[in-house]
Amino acid sequence: MEKPVSIVLVGIGGMGAAYLAALLENKEQRDFRLVGTVDPQPRRCPQLAELRALDIPVFERLEEFYARHRADLAIIASPIHFHCGQSCLALSRESSVLCEKPAAGTVQEVLRMREAERAAGRWVAVGFQWSFSTAIQALKNDLRAGMYGRPRRLKCLYLWPRNEAYYRRNDWAGKLKDPEGRWILDSPANNAMAHDLHNMFYVLGRERETAARPVRVEAELYRAHEIENFDSAALRCHTRDGVEILFYVSHAASVDTGPVFSYEFEGGEIRAAGRDTEIRGFLPAGKKSYGTPDREPLRKMWEAIDSADGRTLPACGLEAALGQTLTVNGAQDSRPEIQDFPKEIIVSRGEPGSREVTVAGLTEVFDECYRKNALPSELGVSWSRKGRVVSLADYVYFPGGS
Repeated sequence: MEKPVSIVLVGIGGMGAAYLAALLENKEQRDFRLVGTVDPQPRRCPQLAELRALDIPVFERLEEFYARHRADLAIIASPIHFHCGQSCLALSRESSVLCEKPAAGTVQEVLRMREAERAAGRWVAVGFQWSFSTAIQALKNDLRAGMYGRPRRLKCLYLWPRNEAYYRRNDWAGKLKDPEGRWILDSPANNAMAHDLHNMFYVLGRERETAARPVRVEAELYRAHEIENFDSAALRCHTRDGVEILFYVSHAASVDTGPVFSYEFEGGEIRAAGRDTEIRGFLPAGKKSYGTPDREPLRKMWEAIDSADGRTLPACGLEAALGQTLTVNGAQDSRPEIQDFPKEIIVSRGEPGSREVTVAGLTEVFDECYRKNALPSELGVSWSRKGRVVSLADYVYFPGGS
């Protein structure tokens, strides 16, 4: 029998707690061994007592783990601004990496991670869980086979109200940078709904591990919450093949809906409407069901463990994830000054610290934008502010592109 895959888990609260729970629950059924965990505040971890009972060490910093141990796989579930540094460190110590989404805050960090990956002869998987699901893989296989013909337009609408507590749950939510100057760029497009933006590029990839690449983007970025970055956005970008990508997201809408999407092709259309609904294809010959990708949230981890021997590559790596980072960086350049919604249309309800903050009429505006394939400024919305078109063709550094 081959020796079990050794794993270090970075981050044991938040998303890291979900990884940890699955690892502990399956420690007898799967061929892996958790050899260490890393978290500067381990007391937040609900499984801390179990870790200690199993004699699994907890370190405050990843450097401390590698000073004493090694691991075949590093699972990095830390905040966005730590992804690059921790991934590069793990690669330099001969670990492959499963890094939570997004790959990093900026394109230059993703490129640095890619160079470290090549130098180490290892890989970095990025935890966009839809990419690893059987539903998206089946859909992508049909698209690659030409079942739907050439792509024309892909669009997604996702409205997910979040209260003040969401932005107070940690010290980086809604922030542009951390105190040390590292870019975070936390936003719906770079965190909660990053999956949905990434997926539009991913399904257009010509190979299992690749994604389409955007070449230009224009964005309208808005804010209702008292945060540094935007909580609502409408953006349009185009791929190298001229496919239009439209994305409408908000944490300040009055209605919880989505992801609603429509992927239009010359020979058919793919649609979904809601977190738990099936993805369905519509073709001249009839309908086709692909299932629900959210039913397999940790398939990415099991695939990374199975790929740790180096004989296969995970479904989504840095190359596939780069399009989402490029789009987010270009969108921030398109509209560097976030536009505040007018105070008279912001509605706050509840107790301070956990108030619901919504924008009157925003749901209807984004619904109309989605139906008409438009941005708010193109519909003449009074509070809208147009962003400039940013070229992403040779974009290698945020901010400014070069």
